[in-house]
Amino acid sequence: MDNVCQCTDYNDRQSNAILYNILNRENDKSSHNNPNYNFMPRRCNCEMRRTVCLKSPADICQEASGVLVKTIHFMRNLPAFNQLPLNDQLSLLQSCWGPLFILGLAQEGMSFDVVDTPAESMLKRILLNSQESSEMEREQPTLAGVNKLKACLKKFWSLDLSPKEYAYLKGTMIFNPDVKDLTAALFVEDLQQEAQHALREVVQPLHPADRGRFAGILLAASMLKTITPNLITELFFRPVIGQADLLDFLVDMLFSR
Repeated sequence: MDNVCQCTDYNDRQSNAILYNILNRENDKSSHNNPNYNFMPRRCNCEMRRTVCLKSPADICQEASGVLVKTIHFMRNLPAFNQLPLNDQLSLLQSCWGPLFILGLAQEGMSFDVVDTPAESMLKRILLNSQESSEMEREQPTLAGVNKLKACLKKFWSLDLSPKEYAYLKGTMIFNPDVKDLTAALFVEDLQQEAQHALREVVQPLHPADRGRFAGILLAASMLKTITPNLITELFFRPVIGQADLLDFLVDMLFSR
């Protein structure tokens, strides 16, 4: 039920239906004789389908790029990570870069605002008949996705993690034995357990009265997996990299010396 659009903006539907029918007459000959003024691909007002973009892309994209560089450098500087087979490193990178980036945003205290995707871009797509373009095929950031990301950030800010807590938590996210086709899966599992143990050892002396803090941190970490890498890419990096694949840049940064 959460994915069902609940928008009922009749005035918006009426004001755009005529334009839609005019622009699509060439694709629907019946519209010459019997135009449908009640149907159109309208902008949806519900959070699930309401597409958004950064309010200040120049500044935020620059800050986000800095966070991403720090994220990859963190992985590069882990001796245990460098000991893994190359294919395992690539698989873990693809699996964990998104959660690590979000942790980086939280650690840096980075906030941002979004606005509705400009309406003229939708009209441009209709006029240029670009339904097969890569831009149309990519899933655009929605308000629901952005709100989920912001809720995740607020959760970590409320926990007020120390630098060491962030570091060991990142270790638990990097060394994920559940990633498919790992050659050294048992070694990765041992590394994750070591990172979790180290995190617990840091949490206890810092917050001796808060016995539920360790579990709370792991619970908050589970929220990271609900944020798709696609949302992160399209929201923070598409204005910078254009049509390129962000993962290619990440691989270059990880293995460049």
